[in-house]
Amino acid sequence: MEQIKKHLDQIAPISQEDWDFFTSRLKRRVIPKKDVFLKLNEIENHISFIESGVVRLFIPKENPEKEITFGFSFKDQFVSAYDSFLTQTPSAYQLQALTDTTIVSITYNDLQEVYKTTQIGNLVGRLTAERLFLLKSKREQNLLNLTAEERYMKLFKERPELLKVIPLKYISSYIGVTAQALSRIRKRL
Repeated sequence: MEQIKKHLDQIAPISQEDWDFFTSRLKRRVIPKKDVFLKLNEIENHISFIESGVVRLFIPKENPEKEITFGFSFKDQFVSAYDSFLTQTPSAYQLQALTDTTIVSITYNDLQEVYKTTQIGNLVGRLTAERLFLLKSKREQNLLNLTAEERYMKLFKERPELLKVIPLKYISSYIGVTAQALSRIRKRL
């Protein structure tokens, strides 16, 4: 729980009373490598903080080669099918642990209680939502403004560890190219 405390303290200081109430609602979960822990059309009931591991957000297809990977979340980041979580409607995508992953989760109902009961809850919730929005906005801008090669180089510079833990087929989908096109990009570099 110290990891999430350190992360939240960067956003705003939390009183011991608020921290105790918040942590009483958290549950640690260990997700095995390759496990899909939120499936298509399920309602996302958790927002989670990644203590260790990597999570892929993707749209499944009948042919697994056609799946669309549109996000990754890493250690010390929050992960959720956030649109489904907020609206409590079925998710249009899935969450999969790409490595053995440990997360600390809070349910939708428990988070609403944290918002109502603590002084810091609404601020942390708003700032976390803003950070998730900024990540999404940055990704969209990259897709619209950068070439596939530039997107790959940017990803490689910002997250070099990705190439060690994420299969290239997911990286190619993430930057919006085929595996063959990614192979050509990698040969040129």
